Amino acid sequence: MKLKLNDKVLVIAGKDKGKVGKIIRVIPKYNRVVIEKVNVRTKHIKKTNQQPGQKIRFEAPIDASNVMILDPTLHKPTRIGYKKLENGKKERISKLSGASLDNIILETESKNTPTKKASMKRSTKSKKTIVKA
Repeated sequence: MKLKLNDKVLVIAGKDKGKVGKIIRVIPKYNRVVIEKVNVRTKHIKKTNQQPGQKIRFEAPIDASNVMILDPTLHKPTRIGYKKLENGKKERISKLSGASLDNIILETESKNTPTKKASMKRSTKSKKTIVKA
């Protein structure tokens, strides 16, 4: 999957066509992405003795083929290409302008700064907001 977390994308198909948002979750197994404020659903929870009834609003996943990444310089939808760097890593580039879509730090700079990959955990649930009825 060419799309990554925090990419700014434009929805090109479906009921939310034309909306722009940031990717907050990627589900590569099903080729789906969750975009903030796009494809918002409401789930009604019945009241119980312990809590009142609630309406929970959350962003549901949409297929990755229904979104296009936005070019960082022109702010227009573009396709994704790849370019190999001198250090052997692949970098995502915009086909429209050739600008980089990744914030790749050179190896000499990354040795001086500590990495946070070990401490970061991926969440498996989308963020849900509760609206009390």
